[in-house]
Parts: sequence; C-alpha cells; structure tokens
Amino acid sequence: MVLGLLLPDALLAQERYQVGVCDWMVLKRQKLGEFELARQLGCDGVELDMGSLGQREAFENKLRDPAEAAIFKRTADSLGIKVGAVAMSGFYAQDLTKKDTYLELAADCFDTMDKMGGATVAFLPLGGSGNEWSTDKAKRAEVVRRLHAIGEAAKARGKRVGIDTPLDAKGNLKLLKEINSSGIAIFYKFQTIVENGWDLCKDLRRLGAKNICAIHASNTDRVWLRNDSTIDLPAIRQTLDQMGWSGWLFVERSRDVRMTRNVKMNYGNNVRYLKETFNSYPAPEVALASEGRDAEYVATITARAEKATDELSITWTPMGQNVRNIVANRYFALNDIYAERDSIKKTDKCLAEALCDSKLYRSHFGFDADLSRYLKPHEVERVKDVMTFNVVKVTYDAYCDMIPSLKEEEKAQILVWLKEARELAIDAESSKKKHEAFGKYKGRINNYLSRRGYDIQKEREAWEQRVKARGGTL
Repeated sequence: MVLGLLLPDALLAQERYQVGVCDWMVLKRQKLGEFELARQLGCDGVELDMGSLGQREAFENKLRDPAEAAIFKRTADSLGIKVGAVAMSGFYAQDLTKKDTYLELAADCFDTMDKMGGATVAFLPLGGSGNEWSTDKAKRAEVVRRLHAIGEAAKARGKRVGIDTPLDAKGNLKLLKEINSSGIAIFYKFQTIVENGWDLCKDLRRLGAKNICAIHASNTDRVWLRNDSTIDLPAIRQTLDQMGWSGWLFVERSRDVRMTRNVKMNYGNNVRYLKETFNSYPAPEVALASEGRDAEYVATITARAEKATDELSITWTPMGQNVRNIVANRYFALNDIYAERDSIKKTDKCLAEALCDSKLYRSHFGFDADLSRYLKPHEVERVKDVMTFNVVKVTYDAYCDMIPSLKEEEKAQILVWLKEARELAIDAESSKKKHEAFGKYKGRINNYLSRRGYDIQKEREAWEQRVKARGGTL
C-alpha cells in the first residue's frame, strides 16, 4: 500500500476510473468492430449489449454461441479493451413486469458476462415499465419482487445489476431498501438528474458510493459534454473522489445534434473530456515539435493540421492527436527548411537550393511512413488532399465533366499525374507554390489529351455552355 502512494496521480486515476462507450449507441451492438472502435476512441472498454429484445422471449444474443463469444473475447483481449458492463438495453422499451422470462433473460446476461471476461456489472433500465410503476402500488410491488429475484440470482453469480430509474437519491434509497438485495444497485445516469433539475453532486453524495455500481456519464443529445453548461464534470470528479467511489463511466449520449451520426467525433470528444477530467488521458506518442516556436504560430499550425483530422473525424481521439502532431510537425519542418534556404541564399543561391531540395527529398517519404503508423492508405491520401486544398479531386472531376467521352485509361492517367503533382505540392512553401505545382501538371494533361485527339478549347467551350445551362458557373 505504501508503494501505491508513490504512483503518479494519472496512474491512480486509471485504476480508479475507467471510461467506455455503449456499443449500441456507437452503432456496433454485438459487432466485432466495437473493440477496434473503442481502442481508436481512447476507451478502456465497452458496455456490451445483449441484443434487441422486442416481443421475443429471449435476447437476440449471438454471444450465446460459445465459439462466437470466444472470438469476441479474443479480439477484445488482443486490443486491450475490456467489457466493463453488459447491458440489457431491450428493457428501455419492454416492460419488466410483463416479461415472464425475466430470470432466464438475466441468466443469459450473466452467462455472457462470464464468457466476456467476468464483467461484474449488468445494466437494466426500467424505462419500458413506464414511470407510473414508482407510484402505482401494485405495479411497484411487482417491480420490487422481480428485482429482488434478479438481485439474488446476480449475487449468487458474483454479479450486480445496476438499475436505471427516474428517481432521485432519496427515491432510489427507498427503492433499494424495498428490493432488499445486495445484487441490485443503481446504474447512475447524469441525464436523469439534469432533466429533473436536481443538484447532481448533492444527489451523488446522498445516494452514496456503495449504491452506485456504474455511471452513464452523459446527457441527452444536444452538445458535447465539454460544452454542456448543465454538467460540471470537474465538480463531479471532486465529489466522486471525496465519496471514494471507483468504477466505470460510460458515454451513452451527449452527441452534437448537428452531427449525431458522426460516431468518432461525438464519442471521441466525450471520451477524451472524461479522461482529461479524470486525469487518465494518454499523452500522445508523437510529440508536437513546438519548443522554441512562437505560441501564436504554433496555434495557427495545429489548427491547420486539425483540418486533416477533422476530415477523418478523429481529432478528439488519441490516434487523431498523433496524426495532428505528425501533420503539424511536417509544416514546422517545411518552414525550417525554407527559412534555412532563404538565409543561405544571401551568400550562395546554388548551395541554398541544393540543400533545400536534399532536405525536402529526405524528409518527404518519412512523412508518409509516419502517417502510415496510424492511418490506412486511403486515409493517408485524404490527409494529403486536405493539405493541398483537395485540388486532385476538384481537378479530376472537372476533366471528367468537361470531356464526358474520356476513356478509362485516360482518366487513370489524369489521376496518376494529379497525384504526382500533389506529392510536389505537399512540400511547397506556400499556397501559391502548391497551385503552381498543379498548374504544371495540368499543362501536361492538356498536351496528353490533345495528342489523343481532343480539342481542349472546344471541349471547354461546350463544357461552359452545359454548366451555364444547369445554372452553374466555372
């Protein structure tokens, strides 16, 4: 224990608080890809769902198959992603008091938890039972009876079932007393507290650490957590610290309503903010080469680099942080190379140009290699396109629109040359020089097409008329 006191706060936080996402909310319900996505988002794990329920008597749970479950477990382990909880989200829509197979459903969940590495927390929402159950004496008694049975079954298996209720701390404490099973706890939900206008930190303290088995640390979809004025996450962290609580924080919602389908941007941002606040966000592997540089210049360059990571929707992920730094460092390196050239030019122009060309050549391929550590080939291409104003696509599309009769081999040649121009443009010192690089290759393409029998001038004039006819301009 003495040694534990010597550990850095970040390491202690990683042991105490772990952050994950709900697989059904990131569009990966029981899909093998949820583990790779969780890794990319910077998560410690996932809240894995049991599958849809509907009017069926059992969950649509493919992990009931031991072979399928083994593949999931092996994949999760290989990526270092844990299954922090298993959810019975089907009860968001289905009434617990009307599912007579409720004990079989719970047992299926517990079996899945064992197969996925022994997760000890299950999630059971009571939304499908409506809100009247909390005031309707007869229905409440049935909810309590069934939850007691589920809790006792969970306790016998070494599990806890966290319920999601519409109640505040006082109401939840009363409910837990009625259920009278240590196998049932509260799966705490920020959204419920905020929507009712209750004091979140006060409610947490009143409920107590021992009664909270996990937390859905998000609000309804509106803005990201970091932009949500109704949730004071640093204060919540302080409250949980003081309570001595530890466990899983899962992001369920808090998506930006302007882009609810952009999983990486929404969940990457929320996971990062949680991990930053709870002092467990990993430092980037690639350091930003900002030392000794003007702070305003660094901010400008990092913002420019983030245009590339925004294009890939990874800005708020650990991978995105590394890619951003690689791109920014490339801009820094280019600036240094051209600054040195300009300095030497004053005394020896030939030497200056030779040294510049040599350094550009040597560093050019290293940039590709650095990006390839984190990105797939088509993603590397997208980064290059962002850095060169997307001229490859714009120009290629323009040629195809201007000359509809282009043959496939001609289109392929045009694309090859435009991508070759892009490689030169990436290393150019200014936007003007980048466009000049493309301009030279456009001349080459025009000469090529002329040799192939196309009258470029006539094709352009006809194109202008077609564009004008459809209400556009060139």
